[in-house]
Amino acid sequence: MINPEQRQLLHKFLLLELAVKSLQIDYPQVEQFKMKEVFLPIMDSLLKTLRHEYFELKRQLGQQRIRVVGWTNVDEYFSDVQVATAGDDVVLRYANQALKTQVEELLISHQNK
Repeated sequence: MINPEQRQLLHKFLLLELAVKSLQIDYPQVEQFKMKEVFLPIMDSLLKTLRHEYFELKRQLGQQRIRVVGWTNVDEYFSDVQVATAGDDVVLRYANQALKTQVEELLISHQNK
């Protein structure tokens, strides 16, 4: 079972994973910008910071024997995340739009640092 503190770490981990994936998907489009010299260093710095936090949280969760097994789209509105713990597997349901909004807020907050 996952306690509230572990669930909070897991949630932040999932947001970081989605943020990194989103930036990696958007990176090739930014490379096509006329002003790519302005935007690429910003994205590189942001990706570096997010990856560092992602791997740090992954390490912390690993020490607690928690790992994400996979994502499953339930429908256009919800996704399930299967999480393996020391005791048993847990399935957490997330609203896709809420995740998207939280990832955007995470990226904006990191950009303003």
